[in-house]
Amino acid sequence: MKRMLVNATQPEELRVAMVDGQRLYNLDIESPSRSQKKGNIYKGRVTRVEPSLEAAFVDFGVERHGFLPLKEIARSYFSHTPEPGNRINIKEVIKEGQDVIVQVDKEERGNKGAALTTFVSLAGRFLVLMPNNPRAGGVSRRIGGDDRNEIRETLAQLEIPEDMGIIVRTAGVSRSAEELQWDLDYLRNIWSAIEKTADRSGPFLIYQESNAILRAIRDHLDKDIGEVLIDDETVYNEARQFMETVMPHNVRRLKFYEDQVPLFTRFQIESQIESAFAHSVRLPAGGSVVIDPTEALVSIDINSARATKGEDIEQTALNTNLEAADEIARQLRLRDIGGLVVIDFIDMSHNRNQREVENRLREAVRSDRARVQIGRISRFGLLEMSRQRLRPSLGESSAIVCPRCNGQGTVRDVESLALAILRLIGEEARKERTARVVARLPVDVSTYLLNEKRDWVNTIEQKCSVHVVLVPDPDLETPNYSIRRIRDDEASLPENTAASYLIPDLEEEPADNTPTRTQTAAAPQAAVQVVVPEGPAPTPAPAPAAATVVKAVKPGLFVRMWRALFASGDAEDTSEKKPRSKQDSGKPQARNRRRGQAQGNNQGNNQGRSQGGRKRTRKSSPQRRRKPATGGKKPDTAAAGQADSGSAEKNTENTNKPRRRRRRGGRRRGGQRKNVAQQETPNNKKESSPGDKRDGSRGDNKSGHDKSSKPAQASDDRRNKSTQPGNEQPQPAKESAAKAPEQAKKPAPKTDHAGDKPKQGQQEYTAWSATTPRSGTDDQ
Repeated sequence: MKRMLVNATQPEELRVAMVDGQRLYNLDIESPSRSQKKGNIYKGRVTRVEPSLEAAFVDFGVERHGFLPLKEIARSYFSHTPEPGNRINIKEVIKEGQDVIVQVDKEERGNKGAALTTFVSLAGRFLVLMPNNPRAGGVSRRIGGDDRNEIRETLAQLEIPEDMGIIVRTAGVSRSAEELQWDLDYLRNIWSAIEKTADRSGPFLIYQESNAILRAIRDHLDKDIGEVLIDDETVYNEARQFMETVMPHNVRRLKFYEDQVPLFTRFQIESQIESAFAHSVRLPAGGSVVIDPTEALVSIDINSARATKGEDIEQTALNTNLEAADEIARQLRLRDIGGLVVIDFIDMSHNRNQREVENRLREAVRSDRARVQIGRISRFGLLEMSRQRLRPSLGESSAIVCPRCNGQGTVRDVESLALAILRLIGEEARKERTARVVARLPVDVSTYLLNEKRDWVNTIEQKCSVHVVLVPDPDLETPNYSIRRIRDDEASLPENTAASYLIPDLEEEPADNTPTRTQTAAAPQAAVQVVVPEGPAPTPAPAPAAATVVKAVKPGLFVRMWRALFASGDAEDTSEKKPRSKQDSGKPQARNRRRGQAQGNNQGNNQGRSQGGRKRTRKSSPQRRRKPATGGKKPDTAAAGQADSGSAEKNTENTNKPRRRRRRGGRRRGGQRKNVAQQETPNNKKESSPGDKRDGSRGDNKSGHDKSSKPAQASDDRRNKSTQPGNEQPQPAKESAAKAPEQAKKPAPKTDHAGDKPKQGQQEYTAWSATTPRSGTDDQ
């Protein structure tokens, strides 16, 4: 089960984790000292306009001014409307000192200021409102298929102002028009409050985006999340108040965690969180993933390390790359790495394996909310991809530049650094009017110069007539140092005449002082605080379960093809078995004929298939059988017709019963076949043949047909029998035709697979079918 875990016991950090069982798949860490600015709305003032950059710099109340490009400026802020077709000059439409309402689109990063936009967007539960951008809007690109068409129909029912645009989020799928309208009205109230507050002069903060907890509940709480656990009572009450206002039907999922064991320790995700700060991440099979962020891009290298479970080097490389693809997608979400990412996969010789790794990576990033674009593995084994930055990465928000290496990642050793400092001291000593050179060095570097390189230091002093002072400073670590040149007119100053061991206390801080986390001022309070919706949120309608069931039992392609070939159009209604009357059973049923043929094919009876093929060569219409009998009949079949009246009543009772399902095997019919075979003679094998269960000849045997008649004569008698007038009882031919659909369902007789010998009834049928033709009414 998926859960949302909120750890707020420490005031310095607020952590929100998304777990699936005990696997961490999303993480958000927010520090009060570095609150997120993305999404905040400010009242700012244009301080400088740069035509060469086609952008303006805006003071919106922070230390660095924001960057506002021309394409992000709404036309409502233009001083005059430019002529259509002409190129817009930003210097003409935007003036310095002009007030604008801006929203932070990208956070500050390094020396770059925040990217701003005047096209404000307010994110709600189901919608995103763009109050000053009516041309934008639509449906999220992550929604497709029938859901997209359904949402478009729902949008037509909403009351959207003409000067505004909306975007339906993925959470708005299967939501009613009432729910979407309620969310739209709530966002419109927030924008109305922003407009009323923006009347005063700036710069100041107008509206602040929700904190990490409310953002996570708003953006991530869907049907898959089983429960939300919070271990701090204050944060729990805040989240509960928000959910009661926006989504009251989900309050039951919110729970307060009171156990003695820490929340993240209970679900064993502390070690997984630490992996997000590590330089190398281990893979289950023994490989490793090394992540190196740089200024331009993020490089990721995959090493096989101890992965040796493959059959050969190609299989080992494939397995390691597949595991690395899953882990890279997870680390990108945990660290929120954005920009260009270059992945160096282990070389694979087969193109099929390369495509498999690419598809695995695309499938792994499918659940990422950020926009991801993935290329293909080049001939050098590199894959390029880009990822949208949703918030400041974990390294930027929770880490500082290394005070020792200054972000370079490596430091020079003692000997190399000492020689470099010795050369710099010589350069400073050779300058004119130099009286003294003072070098503050780490202890190990100064020790190396005073002992191993003492002769070189003395040589510099003698040649340049300069006094060199080497001061060991225990507060410095390699590669940090400082060198100061003292002119001859500055040598008499008090700070330059003090003893050498007092110099570290008198020296100013070096230029490359170590970066530390500064204590930021208290976060400004937003002018627009909590906006309460006018009415309670509507309860979502339950999803129709019937549609899901119908979709689940929809027949597949093979089943539909089978029905199209061997069943009629009403095969869908075969589940409703109704009793059939004798008159209805006499109608031609193409479905039963096809089933008889399909059954013969499944049993593998070659004689049955050939007989079924001949059976459909001639057809008889039901009107022909229902006409009153006219004409004569032969004497030998008249007696048989009178004798069949008793059996017709029995058959009527049988046909009124519900039809039974097909039975596999021929045990039941086999016994009847044996009884008939014992009573018949070799001259009348047609009546006892198994194939006659389709044309009614088996029913004629049971009703007392003259067994001494020849097969050809019997077929002629059936045709004449239907033309005799005054025969009120059903005729045997009609009776046998009525029973044909039911008997056609029964399978062909079993065969002895050991010797491929047919059984007794089948032997008789084979002998007859080779010599006797079919009558015109046998297919009924």
